[in-house]
Amino acid sequence: MSGVEILSSPERRRRWSGEQRRSIVAEAFAPGASVCEVARRREVVPGQIYRWRHELRSAAAKFSEVVVAPGPDGRTVAGTPALTIELGRDIRVRIAATAPKELASAIIKALVTR
Repeated sequence: MSGVEILSSPERRRRWSGEQRRSIVAEAFAPGASVCEVARRREVVPGQIYRWRHELRSAAAKFSEVVVAPGPDGRTVAGTPALTIELGRDIRVRIAATAPKELASAIIKALVTR
């Protein structure tokens, strides 16, 4: 005869806030991290972390964080790039300060949809 497990209350689905999801995804995909290890520690299945990452990437296509940093000398010189955008390891775009905002916007939209 096999054992029987009786559940006294229905299992509840956990609700994760957007900030918690971002935190877990960032932790799981940090350099040297293991998705399975993070999932085990946070009590989430690894597939859920991958789904959250996909959802965050889809949302990032609509809005992305921009970090503005001064050049090595602390100022921008005419003729030098005013904005550098890096997508992944192999795509880097430099947009000059004199570029029209419509052109810069079109370039960014084209790269994000790749």
